[in-house]
Amino acid sequence: MSAHHPMQTEATAGWLAVIGTGPGTSDWLTPETAAIAEQATDIVGYGPYVARIAADHHRVHASDNRYEIQRAGEALDLAAGGARVAVVSGGDPGIYGMAAAVWEAIERADHDRWQAVDVHVAPGVSAIQAVAAAAGAPLGNDFCVISLSDNLKPWSLIEARLAAAGQGDFAVAFYNPISKARPWQLDAALDILRAYRAPATPVIIGRAIGRPDADLTIADLASAKGYQADMRSLVIVGASTTRVLHTGAGQRPRAYTPRIYPVDY
Repeated sequence: MSAHHPMQTEATAGWLAVIGTGPGTSDWLTPETAAIAEQATDIVGYGPYVARIAADHHRVHASDNRYEIQRAGEALDLAAGGARVAVVSGGDPGIYGMAAAVWEAIERADHDRWQAVDVHVAPGVSAIQAVAAAAGAPLGNDFCVISLSDNLKPWSLIEARLAAAGQGDFAVAFYNPISKARPWQLDAALDILRAYRAPATPVIIGRAIGRPDADLTIADLASAKGYQADMRSLVIVGASTTRVLHTGAGQRPRAYTPRIYPVDY
C-alpha cells in the first residue's frame, strides 16, 4: 500500500480514503478532505456522517453505527473493483474512527483481494481539539484520551488506565462518556480521578461543539456529575496545574494548562 495521496493514482484506478467530517461545522472540514470527497465515486459510512458530505454524483452506502468491520469490508470490495471510495468518520478518522476498522478488516481477511487497494487516511479535526479550543487550552501540557465505552474493552482495563492517568497527572479527555446503557460510568471515572486531583480541578463538558446547539460548561471536580454529559459530549478533566481564568466583564471563563510544570512537583 502506498503512502501517496489517493488522487495521485491514475484516474481509472480504484482507491480508498478514510476521511473525517470534523466535529460539526463545515468550517472544520479540511481542504484535503473536501477534495477527496469531491473525487470519490462512492461514500461509505454511518448515515448521519455520510449525509454531511454526500453529493449528487456519489453512490451512497449508509449503514448503522454498529457495523464498522462490515462497512470497511464493503468499502474495500468497492475499491478493489475500481471505485474511488471515501469512508467517512466524524471528527478525525484515526481517533476512535473508521481508519482502524479498515486496517483491522484487511488484517482479518482470509483472502488477498484487498492487498492491492491503495488506502489513504486523511487527518481531520477531532472533537478533542474542538472542545479544548472552545474551553481555552486545557490540553496545553501532557494529556491522554480514554473512551469510557466498555463495548470493545473491559471496564477493569478502563479503571486501570484511569488510575494510571491520575497518578501520572495527565489532563484526561473522555470519549463516549455516558449513554442510556452506561449511565454510571462517567461518575465512576470521576470518582477514580478524585483520588488524585484537588476538588477545584476544572472539568470541561463540551456538548455538540461546532453545531447550533453547542453547549460548554466548566465545572469543578467536586461538583461535576455524570448527568451533565451525554453521548454528544466530550469531557476533559484537568491536570493538577490546570486553572480557570476570568479575563474581564462579559467574557466567559477559560480553562488552560500551563506549558511549564512546577519545579517542585
